[in-house]
Amino acid sequence: MCRNIRPLNNFEPPATRDEVTAAALQYVRKVAGTTKPSQANEDAFYAAVKEIAHITEHLLDDLVTTAPPKNREVEAAKARARAQARYA
Repeated sequence: MCRNIRPLNNFEPPATRDEVTAAALQYVRKVAGTTKPSQANEDAFYAAVKEIAHITEHLLDDLVTTAPPKNREVEAAKARARAQARYA
């Protein structure tokens, strides 16, 4: 999994449309093997981002969990601690 794609499920407040779109963009970039498509592929590239973001929103809406929602700031602090240990 790409390190830049963050889990979006079960957060309070829920993932925003911008977060979902950013994850979709990272996914399409990874699959396409490029960060910026050529002019010939631009329409297909951004259509894929839009479709994947749309599907992801449906997925997040439909997922069910009994776990309590995660706190974004606590999860970010954990990620920072892991990164510091990894790169120290």
